[in-house]
Amino acid sequence: MTLSERLGFGRDAKVLVVCCDELGFSHASNVAVYEALRTGSATSASLMVPAPWSRGAAEAYRGEDVGAHLTLNAELDLYRWGPITQAPSLLDGDGGFPRTVEDVWEHADLDEVRREWRAQVERAIYWGFDISHLDVHLGGVELKPEFFDVYVELAEELCLPVRLPGAEEEPRVGFPFRTLAAERGIVVPDRVVTLAALAAGPSSLLDALLLLPSGVTEIHTHPAIDTPELRAAAPDWEERVGEQLALSERGILSRALAASGAHLVGYRTLRQLMRESAPAERPLRPRQ
Repeated sequence: MTLSERLGFGRDAKVLVVCCDELGFSHASNVAVYEALRTGSATSASLMVPAPWSRGAAEAYRGEDVGAHLTLNAELDLYRWGPITQAPSLLDGDGGFPRTVEDVWEHADLDEVRREWRAQVERAIYWGFDISHLDVHLGGVELKPEFFDVYVELAEELCLPVRLPGAEEEPRVGFPFRTLAAERGIVVPDRVVTLAALAAGPSSLLDALLLLPSGVTEIHTHPAIDTPELRAAAPDWEERVGEQLALSERGILSRALAASGAHLVGYRTLRQLMRESAPAERPLRPRQ
């Protein structure tokens, strides 16, 4: 049975999760992400707990569908963040997370990774977030087998769905990560695409959505409103602002989604499916 059928849709149904990454990255991101969630142009988001504006995101939270954006990297030169646990192997020379995935792979102690990721989820729960799923900042750290094991162990323990690349990436990565996740009962969208990739194609955004195959597709994006701080911190600020405009209530994505005939769901829907399949699992509670 396909994932879309397990969710109650037809085998040929097109189901979309529209997820805004990096809630907490900046005030500009928080404003844009919550606007997208509250107007219905996005169905999920993910919180970047170590980032400077994560506490501001918690203050503005009103029960929206938000997961944990597990973070081991701080890729920007001038805008830095670091671990929330004592984790020497997760620090680079200037006191923040390493800038690259390869640096994490080379130097990170797996026990420190495990503690750090768990602490990020616990802090989000302590702040009041109803965590709906897990995904990973920069989308690559989890694709080395030993880091993948930490990722899926946490997902299995919390009974949370995760983001993983589509099956076509398994030969390149070198191990059957999707099969291994499925064997452990972890629910994963069928594929992941970025809004930037969809919008940059030769077709219109509506045509790009219509060309997506059936099944459950996650579209992820990084919206932010235009501010001087965002321009100073993020070299990709123009892309972030463009995605905010696309996601706005009258933006191109909202119109294209309405015209595409796709079914929109959030990660909470996937979490419910996963927990119904594993009723004995209990969600994590923060340590007292």
